[in-house]
Amino acid sequence: MTTKEIATTLVTMCRNGQIEEVKELLFSPDIVSIEPREGLLPLETKGMDAIRAKAAFFVSHVAEFYGSTISDPVVAGDYFSIAWDTDLQMKGEDRKTNHEICVYNVKDGKIVSEQFFY
Repeated sequence: MTTKEIATTLVTMCRNGQIEEVKELLFSPDIVSIEPREGLLPLETKGMDAIRAKAAFFVSHVAEFYGSTISDPVVAGDYFSIAWDTDLQMKGEDRKTNHEICVYNVKDGKIVSEQFFY
């Protein structure tokens, strides 16, 4: 798949609630995930097993999920980005909308890195 095809597939699947399935389909086994700062989630996560654990940890801290909005992808070479707004309530916190930009790097038909800005 091209970067544009991967970007379109990721957006379509995530909009359909297939967030974990898209990782299994499109992510490299050696994926690197980077958060903007150390907090609830680690600053850097490497490999699919660690990515799965990170996702499970995050979900375990969500009290209520109300929905999300994902932009169409912007593709440039081997990179693409999306804007992702998520309306949720974390355990022990007030309801809020998270606004983030997600940037993905594609090599050899797989996503090799993702970086989040929020």
